[in-house]
Amino acid sequence: LIGSIIHQQVSMAAAATIHRRLRELCPRKRITPAAILALDVPTIRSAGLSARKAEYARGVATAFASGELSAPKLRRMSDEEVIAVLTQLKGIGRWTAEMLLIFCLERPDVWPVDDLGLRKAAQLHLGANEPLSTVALTALGERWRPHRSIATWYLWRSLDNPIKPRVTH
Repeated sequence: LIGSIIHQQVSMAAAATIHRRLRELCPRKRITPAAILALDVPTIRSAGLSARKAEYARGVATAFASGELSAPKLRRMSDEEVIAVLTQLKGIGRWTAEMLLIFCLERPDVWPVDDLGLRKAAQLHLGANEPLSTVALTALGERWRPHRSIATWYLWRSLDNPIKPRVTH
């Protein structure tokens, strides 16, 4: 979840650097609730996080350290329940919760319509002149239900590929 906070509104390269630096500040280079809570905000910021993101990271660490949240609790919840619980935390929006669902909880049917990479890939592969509306992108995702996370991965990866295949209707 802290990794998703780091990735909010920064490039993949910048996020990777910040994530690496934060891990280096933690014992055994593992980001855990205890490790984050042992760091003060200026130290967390020294890894490259903004003051706000440092506070958000500490808030997430507090929620997990207190037992309010845990991986087992999240695993038992539906996707929408996970989103509802996580978005109550300061700094966690729907996109961040969806990234946790895809990358950590490995949920198979997440379609993050607010993700810029997904929006760009869908636009390119449909040959659209402008980004798809949320309604159009949502409709596009329906064809891949209940495997929209996999479709999302392929669409993201297609942005790295010089050959741009088209998705047909």
